[in-house]
Amino acid sequence: MKIAFDYQIFSQQSYGGISRYYQRLASEFLLLGEEIKVFSGLHKNNYLQSLPKTALSGFRLRKFPPKTTKFIMRSNQYITRNQINKWRPDILHETYYQTYSPFQKKIPIVVTVYDMIHELYPNEFPKNNLISKRKRDACLRSSQIISISHNTKKDLIKFFDIPPEKITVVHLACDINLKHGIDISEKLIYSKPFLLFVGGRGGYKNFNSLLEAVSISNRLNRQFDIVAFGGGGFSSKENALIRSLGFKKEQVKQVGGDDSVLASLYQSASAFVYPSLYEGFGIPPLEAMLNECPVISSNSSSIPEVVGEAGEYFNPEDVESLSLAIENVVFDQNRIIALKSEGLKRINAFSWQKCAQETLNVYNKIII
Repeated sequence: MKIAFDYQIFSQQSYGGISRYYQRLASEFLLLGEEIKVFSGLHKNNYLQSLPKTALSGFRLRKFPPKTTKFIMRSNQYITRNQINKWRPDILHETYYQTYSPFQKKIPIVVTVYDMIHELYPNEFPKNNLISKRKRDACLRSSQIISISHNTKKDLIKFFDIPPEKITVVHLACDINLKHGIDISEKLIYSKPFLLFVGGRGGYKNFNSLLEAVSISNRLNRQFDIVAFGGGGFSSKENALIRSLGFKKEQVKQVGGDDSVLASLYQSASAFVYPSLYEGFGIPPLEAMLNECPVISSNSSSIPEVVGEAGEYFNPEDVESLSLAIENVVFDQNRIIALKSEGLKRINAFSWQKCAQETLNVYNKIII
C-alpha cells in the first residue's frame, strides 16, 4: 500500500505530540513493509530526521525566518500537491485540519482528530481562531476519521453530527525509549520528595488546582515539593499565586529538558499528578506507568479510558478531592506498590505496533 502524509503538522511543530504520532506511524508502517512517503515540503520538524531519506520528500530548516510561516505553508501546499498527485498514493493521511484538500479527489483521505478542546473551551482561544471550522470541514470531506479515544468520538458526533460508522477509535501509545538509557547517577536529585506535573499549565490543564490542593494539606505542604516539567517558565500570575498560597522559596519548580530529563523525573517522583479537566487521550499517564511512577489522575473525559485501574482518581473541579487523592497515595506504601503494579499491566494495552496495525485496518476499509 502506498501511504502519503502531508506537510501540515511538520510545518507547525519542531517537537510535539501530533508530529511524533505521525513519525511513529511512519516508522511502524515501514517495519510492516508498507510504502510510505512524508511530503513535508519546507519544514522544521526534528522527528522526521529518524526516518530514512527514501520515505521523505522535503527539506528541513532549523527554524523559519520571522513572519514567513504562512508563506511557507502556502508554498508547501502548492509544491506538495503536485508531488502527491504525481506519486499517486492509495491513501492520503492529512496531518492536521484544512478546509479543502488541494489533492486529487479520487485519493481517499483520512484525518485524525486528537481532541475537541476548541469546541468545549472556545473562550480559551482567540475569537478569530479557525481551528474548529477547519476541523469540521476536514472531517466532513474525509473518507474516514480516526479518533484517538472513545470519548473524543462521542464529542465528534455531538458537535459535528458525524455518523458513528465514519469514525474509528485507534488509541495512541507512548515511547518505550523513555524507560531506557537513564544512568542512576544521572537522575535528577531533589532534597525533598516531589509531586510531578507534566506539560502546559493554563486553563483546562488545571495546574492551579494542584497548587491549591497541596497548600491546604499541612502534611503535603510540609513534606513535598512540586515539579512542573515543560510548559515554559512560570508567569507573573503563577508566581503570585505560588506566593499567596504560602509555598516556600524553591518549593515549586519549573524544569525543562529532553526525554531523558522527563524519564528521570518520572522515575524519581513520589507520584505523577494529572489534574486536567479534559484530554483527547493523555500520553503522560502512560509515560508515568512505563517508568513505574504512581498515577494520581482526574476522572474526566478520556482519562479513565486510558488509565483504567492504574490510577487514583479525583474530581478535577474539587480541590479537596485532589488533595485527599494525593494523600491516599503518597502516605500509603501499599497503594504505591499497587499502582506501580497496575501501571505496568496497563501499559501493555498500548503500543505503536498496535496503533499502526489498527490504522492500516482503517485504510484498507476505504481503498477503492
